[in-house]
Amino acid sequence: MMLKESLAFAWHSLLSNKLRSFLSLLGITIGIFAIILVFTIVDGLESNIRGSIQSLGNDVVFVQKWPWSFGPDYPWWKYMNRPLPQYEERDELQRRCKTTVAIAYRFGARKTVKYKSNSIQNAVMGGVSYEYYKIKNFDLAQGRYFTQNETDAGYRVALIGAKIAEGLFPNEDPLGKEIKIAGMKATVIGVIKKEGESMLGMSFDYQVVCPFNFARYLLDMRSENADPTIYAKARPGISNSEMMDELTGVLRGIRRLKPLSEPNFALNETSLLSQGFDVLFDIIGTAGWIIGGFSILVGGFGIANIMFVSVRERTNLIGIQKSLGAKNMFILFQFLSESILLSSIGGFFGLLLTFLITQVGKDAIGMDISLSSTNIILGFTISVLIGIISGFIPAYSASQLDPVEAIRTN
Repeated sequence: MMLKESLAFAWHSLLSNKLRSFLSLLGITIGIFAIILVFTIVDGLESNIRGSIQSLGNDVVFVQKWPWSFGPDYPWWKYMNRPLPQYEERDELQRRCKTTVAIAYRFGARKTVKYKSNSIQNAVMGGVSYEYYKIKNFDLAQGRYFTQNETDAGYRVALIGAKIAEGLFPNEDPLGKEIKIAGMKATVIGVIKKEGESMLGMSFDYQVVCPFNFARYLLDMRSENADPTIYAKARPGISNSEMMDELTGVLRGIRRLKPLSEPNFALNETSLLSQGFDVLFDIIGTAGWIIGGFSILVGGFGIANIMFVSVRERTNLIGIQKSLGAKNMFILFQFLSESILLSSIGGFFGLLLTFLITQVGKDAIGMDISLSSTNIILGFTISVLIGIISGFIPAYSASQLDPVEAIRTN
């Protein structure tokens, strides 16, 4: 009953001073909007990026020339002299390694793809070994993957991404059609299922995948721009560290490195990317707290100031309530409820504004951003805490007023 009456008094007070209430709400609304919007965008970015990283495979190691992360003060020129991974090295690794379930090779470049009068420039063409499908997870919407014989013999066949298919075959079935890749013909035997945009730029939607022995005639596999990479996937029950230890030993033997010499290759894994993005997201999250914190601080002071004014205006009424038997706790709850209600309404409008911005913005930026239940709870929790902190001292001072002195106040 006391809570119900306190909320009724608080609501009546807010309606009686609309302009003052609006100005108080504004600071909290902006603060909650700033914090929750930053967190919502960060959550969307993080989900998209982690999904892209996850698509690379947590149990996959990439043998490359360059590492994904550089140590402090490491002389970069040492990397320049490293050799590129070779297809023959993949064969040796596959023959010697016991911790891997599959080892594949890939290199690629951007080429123009044509079908009749339709063409797509800067399509990503990749030449891959047969085992590539065992490592990279992708589904086919139509057709099939190429066979071992097609790969070894260098058949002129290709898998195309969903966007490539839409661009070249807007009104036709692409299966069995001949396309031209950098002037050479290839038969489409499969269409990769649409994946959507990737923050890391690795979506299959814009790719053309061909057997290695066909792609080598179209692309310069000795060029560093082709980014030749050996993919190694661990057997079930084998950790990445175990597989990397074996890969290191075998690859050092293949390249005939001396025991004390530095390795001339890099073994990369997705955890390196995740760690780097963890630091970035922490920094962005901290920036969000700082940006929104200043707005909430201003809003909190505004609510506290309004509550002191409200206590002063209603001092006479407080005295009358106390003379009629109202307890100190009732007066405390009455003003504290007003502060919490005011702050909560500001938080609601801040969350509503965030929701509207994300609905409009996600189509503009082409990324899925949504206001999560966690951020909604966080927004309301912050609002309630600000209301309690800002309103407690004014509410407590009101509850301690002497009824006789309060009634005499004009």
